Amino acid sequence: MGGGSRPGTPGGPKTEISVATVSRASELTIGTKAFFEKDGEIRQAEILSIRDMAKRQNIQRSAEDKPIEADDHGDLEYEFYVHYVEFNKRLDEWVSQARARLDKPVTFPKKKNKATYGGAQQSTRDKRRKTNAGGSVATASTPQTPDSARHDDAAYTSTEGTFSKEKEIEKLRTSGSMTQSTSEVARMKNLNVIEMGQFQVEPWYFSPYPAEYAYTPTLYVCEFCLCYYDNKTQYTRHRGKCTLQHPPGNEIYRKDDISFFEIDGRRQKIYCRNLCLLSKCFLDHKTLYYDVDPFLFYILTKRDERGCHIIGYFSKEKESAENYNLACILTLPQYQRMGFGRVLIQFSYELSKAEGKLGSPEKPLSDLGLLSYRTYWSEVVVEQLVGFDGEISIDELSHLTSLTTQDIMHALFNLDAIRYYHGQHCIVLSDRVVEAYERFKNKKHRKIDSACLKWTPKVFTQAELRYL
Repeated sequence: MGGGSRPGTPGGPKTEISVATVSRASELTIGTKAFFEKDGEIRQAEILSIRDMAKRQNIQRSAEDKPIEADDHGDLEYEFYVHYVEFNKRLDEWVSQARARLDKPVTFPKKKNKATYGGAQQSTRDKRRKTNAGGSVATASTPQTPDSARHDDAAYTSTEGTFSKEKEIEKLRTSGSMTQSTSEVARMKNLNVIEMGQFQVEPWYFSPYPAEYAYTPTLYVCEFCLCYYDNKTQYTRHRGKCTLQHPPGNEIYRKDDISFFEIDGRRQKIYCRNLCLLSKCFLDHKTLYYDVDPFLFYILTKRDERGCHIIGYFSKEKESAENYNLACILTLPQYQRMGFGRVLIQFSYELSKAEGKLGSPEKPLSDLGLLSYRTYWSEVVVEQLVGFDGEISIDELSHLTSLTTQDIMHALFNLDAIRYYHGQHCIVLSDRVVEAYERFKNKKHRKIDSACLKWTPKVFTQAELRYL
């Protein structure tokens, strides 16, 4: 399982580290862990990239390169792209050398030393990397569709053992593989600011936009068709010609100023791919953006006199072997903390009720997704139990709410509501849980009105489910 072997045993590579102090910022290298000032605190961070602050050009490509000295290239002012240790990747950022605390100890990485035994003998990892014919390696962390496997084969037929950033960028851009290993380009954000309508948003993660659009000061995204531009003039010209005022799909729900649109990924490939590119900026674990044919997309919008503005979306597979009712969910950052995430989750279960099925989101969930679903499951379960007099089973709760029994049990254990009494398990809601539910009930929040849903479950033929 691990990358190395136990002390005293031959085998895998060993990585040594050294702790020292430095006096100049030019001595810091990629892979170094140093201390930087962040929000009035001093935090340890790993340096992922270094660039010239004035020219915005990378001046060091790998940890083994020799640092460029100021004497050779004039007065350099450094900027470091850092990942704060034990913090989420969405906080990664470029920091100036003025924020580096050189008075603190610095941890330097060293080259990995591979020990060979018997000449031709190979390590177990090297043997696992061998393939019978194609030369590509499929791992558990990179789920592959036929399309992505074909792209991977094309990108990795080279027998060279060196890592190529160019090939990796091309793989991320074509196959949709978004594995987040420590050697991938996807560790760094490639966009600074996204402008959508009246909002400017800072991306959280890497997204495989084409190279000519990445690393621009501002990426302009049309909020109706989701086309993207790196130039303000081009974007303004497009907005004058764009005739879309809502997502290109069927409106299946409308109440007050909220609407839902259903979009078939096979019929609207460009829009759905643009949507996935945009969502990858805010979802670390999204794995596919290119292959949108097997999915239906449900877009949540807010209407005004100019049109229907996208708030968020969720996608679901047309045919799910595990009966998942949701594959990916996102509320755009400018609309977060307004209750729209709960609206998206509730709407996915309303569709499950219309289908007469139990629903559950695709696992594993992201950190924010798990928090949202755990809260929703708890609220739904408590709503059914408060004021109920009599006996009810987990299966009966499941049929009433369209939640799976596993999700209901997860919610009950999270509420600490399972008790063992007189030889059997009982559901007991504490006063704290009931009081929290009453506070939630008295708050004003958005809810889906099932009477406003105009939708019938789709039945797809074998020809429509053929994605080659």
